[in-house]
Amino acid sequence: MAIFRKKTPLFVRNLIHHLLVLKITNKTKPKIMKNTKELIFLSLGILFLSLSIFLSQSAIAQDKTFTIEEAVLGAGGKLIPKNLDQLQWIEKSSLFSQAQGNTLQIREAKTNKVTLTVSKSEIDLALKAMGCDTLKKLPRVTWLSATHFKFNFASKVIEYDVTKKTAYKLVVYNAEEMENADFNYDYRKVAYTKGSNLYINTQQITFDEKPGIINGQAVHRNEFGIVKGTFWSSDGAQLAFYHLDEHMVAEYPIYQLKTRPADARTIRYPIAGTPSHHASVGIYNTLTQATIYLKTGEPLDQYLTNITWSPDNKSVYVAIVNRAQNHVWLNQYDASNGALIKTLFEETDAKYVEPQHGLTFLKTDPSKFIWWSERDGYNHLYLYDVSGTLIKQLTKGNWVVTDLLGMNKKESKLFVSSTLPIPSERNTLSIDLKTGKVELLTKNSGTHLSILSPNGDWFIDHFQNATTPREIKIVSTEGQQQHLLHTAPNPLTDYKLGETSLGTLKAKDGTELFYRLIKPINFNPDAKYPVIVYLYNGPHLQLVNNTWLGGANLWMQYMAQKGYYVFTIDGRGSMNRGHAFEAAVHRQLGAVEMEDQLVGVDFLKSLPNVDVNRIGIHGWSFGGFMTTSLMTRNAGVYKVGVAGGPVIDWGLYEIMYTERYMDTPEENPEGYKTNNLLNYTKNLKGKLLMIHGGEDDVVLWQHSLQYVEKCIKDGVQLDYFVYPHHPHNVIGKDRVHLMDKISRYFFDNL
Repeated sequence: MAIFRKKTPLFVRNLIHHLLVLKITNKTKPKIMKNTKELIFLSLGILFLSLSIFLSQSAIAQDKTFTIEEAVLGAGGKLIPKNLDQLQWIEKSSLFSQAQGNTLQIREAKTNKVTLTVSKSEIDLALKAMGCDTLKKLPRVTWLSATHFKFNFASKVIEYDVTKKTAYKLVVYNAEEMENADFNYDYRKVAYTKGSNLYINTQQITFDEKPGIINGQAVHRNEFGIVKGTFWSSDGAQLAFYHLDEHMVAEYPIYQLKTRPADARTIRYPIAGTPSHHASVGIYNTLTQATIYLKTGEPLDQYLTNITWSPDNKSVYVAIVNRAQNHVWLNQYDASNGALIKTLFEETDAKYVEPQHGLTFLKTDPSKFIWWSERDGYNHLYLYDVSGTLIKQLTKGNWVVTDLLGMNKKESKLFVSSTLPIPSERNTLSIDLKTGKVELLTKNSGTHLSILSPNGDWFIDHFQNATTPREIKIVSTEGQQQHLLHTAPNPLTDYKLGETSLGTLKAKDGTELFYRLIKPINFNPDAKYPVIVYLYNGPHLQLVNNTWLGGANLWMQYMAQKGYYVFTIDGRGSMNRGHAFEAAVHRQLGAVEMEDQLVGVDFLKSLPNVDVNRIGIHGWSFGGFMTTSLMTRNAGVYKVGVAGGPVIDWGLYEIMYTERYMDTPEENPEGYKTNNLLNYTKNLKGKLLMIHGGEDDVVLWQHSLQYVEKCIKDGVQLDYFVYPHHPHNVIGKDRVHLMDKISRYFFDNL
């Protein structure tokens, strides 16, 4: 699908409409006009002059190209489609709020009419009555009920009553000392970490000082959907938390160059095949001030995931995954003493299992819950009861559920986001739990990100596609009514962009692969152009989407403005295509992915305007691994490569990720050897720039340093650059420097 930008402007359409009305009605004919024909000729002259002015202005306006700063930073957000501020549903209602400057509007979904406004000045009066300072701007709010919201201000959580226009403090905290803050359901308590220990409000609840012991933080290197380390019960009386013992994990130095002389901070980094950390789950009772630990058993190097409180807060559910990651047990534990109550069910897979979502209990029947699983080959939802009995599979088909949005008030319908009918798009579905009927609620082709109202009657639909910057609607879940809230103007109207197309190719085994191709601007059908292939092609990422600009970023358009094709293909191993597609890389990370990337190269070579001798490649992290792989294991295909933060040796990468896809080095020595890029340095042809962050604690700096060392030994020339104070990603203003360096490398060598 091509991106068309030369649309007839509104003023021209209005002028044409006005002139047609003049011709038909003749009611507005000026007195100086002698007849209708004279009016028509004059009108056509005005129209021609207006069109000429517009076309000349358009030619000038659309001649703009990005600076590297604009391409990387989006001109401080000015080149990003505008969004609505603080658009959110209000708890237990069909009301929603939206900020307009320093005023918060509250609207009713059915009519889209404003029912109430809350101004910054009103909140300031309430704060003054509390003896607090006033706000600099309207605060970011979180609704607690239909009449109350909370906001953080001056190290306090403030609750505001929109009807009484009063405010009061919920909790006071020290933001400078806190890390990993987690407020409970009514925001009167806050759990946080300081150093290795856990606190609630001002009370310390763990007292571990031994090196390698951590409390209240995310564990297992943030795999399995783990993003935090504390979990409040719904009544706020109990706190489940991770306790991590990693003293058996080797320490690794991260160099700190800002000190004189330089020193190092050490982290515990478990690499594949070595001892892994041991996690446990504690439960702190705020009423008794006692802590117990769940009896999760052995082996101790298992993974404790998807922690979920039962609705009555009497038990905790944990999905336990073995270290081999091919077996999961869903266990229920007694929250009062930590004892195992029962194993509800187990799941196994020949390659791997990867639970990433906790249990979602039904409100109308708390004895039932929804569970996510890939057991039938695609990520789908299943309804269980608390005895562990499967009631039914709720969603089914060759598509993936990407988000569970919620249910209607009667819980007779389920609403999800999915890849149906096209993997490169997102749509909102309604599933009737009784009949199993699936209804597509979003009609426009593209990407719909929906937020369901608390009563399940409405959803906020954030829509984009390749030609639509952003459109936001309130839509009825019955599909009968909708209100357009916002249409973002095209922020790139003044810029000359490369034509973008999305399409599919076939892998060697017939699998459908999605690609995106951006043409150079001022495209000459008689010319030949170089190509930059941007890739990732690893787990948990999908690059080609029917979103604004086809999912491309402005740097890709910047390179198109410099005369390059820019191409991306999501090969096997990428996400949201089902278990078989993603697990095709098992035990051989890099092999199938290279095969699919070369399918993309064959496609590029078939295009008459591609200079087949000038193909470059760039990727970061797994994309850096793939870039280096393709430059050496398929030497000569790509003339230039830029590999950022690359994994070089999977035997030096973290346990949780690596052993899922590669098993251990002892179990899969050939896989580790075949995909160790130190074995291919002698094959390097063309120019390769390798970049790394000096404080990278994800892909250790050692990866690329070892590659440099091996190139030196093999007499191979390699270009190399380090960002000394950056971790895995180079961010902030230094990212402009990074992307400028990458761009110049292609300019100079491709």
